[in-house]
Amino acid sequence: MTTEQTIPVKQTTGATTDQGNLLFPVFLKLEELKVLLVGGGKVGAEKLSALLGNSPAAPVTVVARSISEEVRKLAKHHPNVTLHERAFMESDLENKDLVVIAVNEKESSLAIRAAAKEKKILVNVADTPEQCDFYLSSIVQKGNLKIAISTNGKSPTAAKRIKEVLNYALPAELDDMINNLHAVRNKLNGNFEYKVKRLNELTRILIEKDNVERERRVRKIVTYSLIAFGLMLIGHFLFSYLPFQRIADDTVKWYQQLDPNFHWMLLAGFLAQLVDGALGMGYGVTSATILLTAGVPPAAMSGSIHTAEMFASGASGYSHYKFGNVNKKLFKALVIPGVLGAVFGAILLVKFGDSQTAYIKPVIATYTMLLGIRILWNAFKKEQKKKKFKHYGWLAGFGGFLDSFGGGGWGPIVTTTLITKGRSPRFVIGSVSLTEFFVTLASAFTFFISLGVTHWQVIVALIIGGLLAAPVAAKLAGKLPRKTSMILLGFLVIFWSLKIIVKIF
Repeated sequence: MTTEQTIPVKQTTGATTDQGNLLFPVFLKLEELKVLLVGGGKVGAEKLSALLGNSPAAPVTVVARSISEEVRKLAKHHPNVTLHERAFMESDLENKDLVVIAVNEKESSLAIRAAAKEKKILVNVADTPEQCDFYLSSIVQKGNLKIAISTNGKSPTAAKRIKEVLNYALPAELDDMINNLHAVRNKLNGNFEYKVKRLNELTRILIEKDNVERERRVRKIVTYSLIAFGLMLIGHFLFSYLPFQRIADDTVKWYQQLDPNFHWMLLAGFLAQLVDGALGMGYGVTSATILLTAGVPPAAMSGSIHTAEMFASGASGYSHYKFGNVNKKLFKALVIPGVLGAVFGAILLVKFGDSQTAYIKPVIATYTMLLGIRILWNAFKKEQKKKKFKHYGWLAGFGGFLDSFGGGGWGPIVTTTLITKGRSPRFVIGSVSLTEFFVTLASAFTFFISLGVTHWQVIVALIIGGLLAAPVAAKLAGKLPRKTSMILLGFLVIFWSLKIIVKIF
């Protein structure tokens, strides 16, 4: 693209201001002209910035008794700018095409202008419109499109405001359309009849696209309005037959019947899913330590976690799939072995969970503590280059088994192993999170057949908290400081596990 400086040239016909703006706008190839800038202060820096901003390759000579640091910085980045720190001499006008005067002394400014006019050089005098042969306009640029704005030298503030409005109003896609039309023009090579036809077709497509978008917005507004109206009607009939006071009383009564730790379990579900969705691990481990502390039996604990995690992991897996974080090949390699391992672990825990609670609780607490240590180890472990890894089935089966038997561990085992083998954290977290839905589904189904639904309040609290956190976690995947997150998670799990062990012994 040819760089241009927009310089509306001032008419000298003596026309009155009643005739409006009689300036003739001209786009100059300023890199082919020689410009003299007299003045190196604040105003001189503004003029130089305007010239170079539109024509970076323009040859500019700056003459001033004192040259500011701002002008020197501009010159440093533009080798085509020459600086002379001295008083103006008439010889500076030799071979110059344009002169810009930005000095404070009025007499000096008029003298320089008079000398330039004798040599028939066009002059711009800063902040003195009546002495100018041309003005440096406010300019709007969108790629190849350039628009100059002039107020006949009367109001630079108005010109700047109009520039801001146009910059906001003109779409960024405008330059793409100009490039497309230019390509069509070159391709046609003189076939103007076809060119006009093609231009009309492109215009029609753009108009139709705009109309479709407008109709979509209108339909969206209408839909939301109808939904809001429907909810108002439902609310009206509901509160007509069920007084608000009665609903409030029943709600308070129902809340008082909930487990005293319900709100903490709700928060635990949210935080566990937030960590799990963002890191690909931590939901089961975090939930298991909290529920064991609350005294929930191991089998009921694992069943509740997996029933709740089934919904949360489904939302998390869908969110990861939607954001493009899932590797389909990796998902297929993990899902079947993970499901089989989960079913086997659930059956084993149901068979021995009630009769051997006194032994299984410390075993699970020790297991979660070891997972916490593993998480800390992986946080400080240096990243390794990608290695070939083939044992996806055994890894998924082992992870699914311990996840069901211990109430958690799928993420810390499967995710950390795959990441330490050099696979991309983003796709590992997304694929493992989606697989986790099927693993928890199989585990929850096994527990449901064997035990039925127990501890429904824990399940509801974990589900609500997990569903709220899932989209946030998927959005944060790969963006959180991974090392810091893993250190905090590891210390949290170790703390709760040690608390359980101390309580038992």
